[in-house]
Formats: sequence, C-alpha cells, structure tokens
Amino acid sequence: MIYKEGKVSDVQIAYIGGGSRGWAWTFMTDLALEPNMSGTIRLYDLNENAAKANETIGNHVTEREEAVGKWKYETYTDAEQALTGVDFIVISILPGTFEEMAVDVHMPERLGIYQSVGDTAGPGGIMRALRTIPMFVKIAEDIKKYAPSAWVINYTNPMSLCVKTLYHTFPEIKAFGCCHEVFGTQKVLKAIAEEKLHLENVDRRDIHVNVLGINHFTWFDYAAYKGVDLFPVYREYIEEHYEEGYNEPDKNWANSAFNCAHRVKFDLFKRYGFIAAAGDRHLAEFMPGDEYLNDPETVKSWKFGLTTVDWRKKDLKERLEKSDRLLHGEEEVELKPTGEEGILLIKALCGLERVVSNVNIPNTALQIPNLPASAVVETNAVFERDAIRPVAAGKIPENVRTLIMPHVENHETTLKAALTCDKELVVQAFLNDPLVKGKKCTEEQVRELVDDMLQGTLKYLPEGWKN
Repeated sequence: MIYKEGKVSDVQIAYIGGGSRGWAWTFMTDLALEPNMSGTIRLYDLNENAAKANETIGNHVTEREEAVGKWKYETYTDAEQALTGVDFIVISILPGTFEEMAVDVHMPERLGIYQSVGDTAGPGGIMRALRTIPMFVKIAEDIKKYAPSAWVINYTNPMSLCVKTLYHTFPEIKAFGCCHEVFGTQKVLKAIAEEKLHLENVDRRDIHVNVLGINHFTWFDYAAYKGVDLFPVYREYIEEHYEEGYNEPDKNWANSAFNCAHRVKFDLFKRYGFIAAAGDRHLAEFMPGDEYLNDPETVKSWKFGLTTVDWRKKDLKERLEKSDRLLHGEEEVELKPTGEEGILLIKALCGLERVVSNVNIPNTALQIPNLPASAVVETNAVFERDAIRPVAAGKIPENVRTLIMPHVENHETTLKAALTCDKELVVQAFLNDPLVKGKKCTEEQVRELVDDMLQGTLKYLPEGWKN
C-alpha cells in the first residue's frame, strides 16, 4: 500500500470466491464509491469462468465516470499467486451446491424440524459446517504460508465456525467475520425512533448499541439515540404493534423469502427484556423447534418465511441471467451505497478512519466474560490503523446466556467432529441442538437422520467420512 495525503493506493485484496454472483457486485459498488482507496482485486475461485466474468464486470465498473474509486480486477487460478503480497483477503464461498443445501434444509422436515435458513444453527447449520470447516482449514493453511500478515474478512456461513476454524488452524491469523444483521435491527430502531420521537432522517449509525452474543443470535442490552434511551420507546411500540409487527416502508414480509415483520424479535423482547438483533429467520433457528418453527403455519403466523432451496435455485438462475447482462453491457451495476461496512472497515485498517462496528472474533479478550474464551462472539470493536480492539461488552444477561450456550457448545463439538470425521460427535451436536430437542425426536430417529444427511453431502466431505 502507498499512503499519500489522506489516500491509500496500490491496495492488494484477494477475493476467495471471487466468482460470486451477488456479493461480488456489492463489493465492487462500495469500492467504486470510495474515493480515498485504489488498488487491485485478485479474484480467486474454483469456477474460473465465473471469476473471469466478474473481472470483466469489475473493470467496466471502474471505467465508469461516476466510479471515484479506481480498481483493477484480475483472475487468479493459483492460491500462492492470489495470496502472496496481499494486504486483505475476503472470503465469500458457497460450500457445496444447492443439492447439498437441499439435504441441509429439507431432509430434517421428515422429523418435523423446519429451518428458515439452514446455514448456521440446527441440523442444516451443523451439516453445512462439516463441509465448510475442511475448506477453511485449507484456506487458513494457505494464508499462513503465503499471506500471514494480511487482514482476513470472512462473509461465509456458518460465520462463527468459519472464524473459529481459521484461528484453530492458524492462531496468529488476523481474521474477523462481518455480518449485516445488526445493521438491520438498527434500521428498525431508527424507524421506530423517528415515528415515536417525531424525528426525520435519523442516520442508522447514530443508533448506538452494545452488541452481545454470537453470529445471527446477537442481542442489545443498550440502545440510544443522542442521549435518548430507546428501550422504553421500543417497549411502547411493541405494546402497540405486537400483532402486526413492523414492516419496513419499502418491503413487505410476505413478498420476499428474506423479509419479516420482526414479530419474533418483538416476542423475544417481551420474554427476555433485551433486543434480539438479527433477522427473524435467523433468530427462530436458535430457539426450540416447537416454538417459532413448529410448522409452516406457525411460521406464517409469526410473519416470516421458510427460505426453500427451490427459491434459492430460482434466485440463482436470475442472478446468472443478470451476470450475463452485466457481462455483455446490457445492464449496469447500480452505483449507490449498499449499507455494508466491509469497505469502511478496510479503510479504517488502512489508517484512513477510526470506526466502531460489530465483528465476529474469538472471545480471548473476554469481551463477554460469562462466555468461554474459546467461543467466537459478536460484539462491537474499534477499527483503526492495522488494529482491531474489541469492546468490553460486559456479561450477557443470564436468561439470554442460557439460550446461547447450547450453540456455543455445539460449535466446539462440530469443529471437533469435522476435524476427526467422528459421526458420534455429529449425533451429539444434533441431540444438543434446540431445534431438534424441541421436537422431542428419539435418539434412533436422530441417528438415522445423521446417517442420511451425511450420505447426502458425502461428495463434499473428506475421505475420512467415506470409510
């Protein structure tokens, strides 16, 4: 990197999963809108053609007059060449195909276990982790070998286990996980504050929160706007709108596989007294299986949706079509701020800003002292030149800690299962998962489910599972 007059040039970023049809365009957009950084994006993907397409799309974006950030996009097919000498590494990959995801999400339905996402908790999250962990072991080994001083930003799920694997494999790695779920809850608080306090144009970043928890199961025990405690405001709003929930002005929960009316987080606030800070689709999967995800009718009553794999296949088809249009100049990447903070964090680590944002890193600083030091937790942290300083978030409320601990325990069990190819540990993790426990499945049923799910994802598992 080259620093000059408040700008930094020749920033080298390796993008593992650089053939992405979605997140990559978000990344390109934010880079193009940042005037104080420039450099090279090294696109590295097992699908070379997808990376080549993004190389063309990215270089076209940077040629546009309104793109104030100038970047060169290049495709790499060799890990050593892609990683050597880089300043930052971004990881955004899909572990397996939608066929394996169908096993993750839908096979447990035979036991009445429904999953609204299936990538973090529940049987689907565990099975996805078994595929992902070996990939992240290899990524961490490559980083140790070729780019040990680079900052590593992970966007892949299951977030907690991906970050945990990176540190397990390479303890000195400078890695963290980014997730936008907290931002979504800040936006809900912003809108509620505007309505209840008669305000206009509140900036989401001015909703100051203390973040505690694990990825996709984060909580706020503090939320304020310019000195105003938002807990009473939130409580009053929930009392008035508990049944209908809150629909963002430009969205409707019934018209998307991702939207929700935030009724689950409203209910969790009533039950536990703290603000659950993720989308309802994620929050529901951390709770017992006889609650928000008991059956599709129950899900509908809470005003969120089950994101089916058929929907994801349809969405991918549309994104592939969009990629083709972008590639042939029939459509342009829309250059407007995406609301993500990845580029802002890179800018801070380059020394151009000082930023406070939520981040997933190991709890070694005991930023949440009543969770294990080995846990990967999500709290706020200060980002500045070549440093991340986790904020001491304080103890997580005991009633919420009780909900979190089975998942923290399962992170340990699942990591060990993936590294040792031990089916008994997978069974143990399934039996300990609240979605499974809530459906009161027998151990025999769980064992059969584990066997069948392992068989359904065997193509993407190490040889040790095939013996």
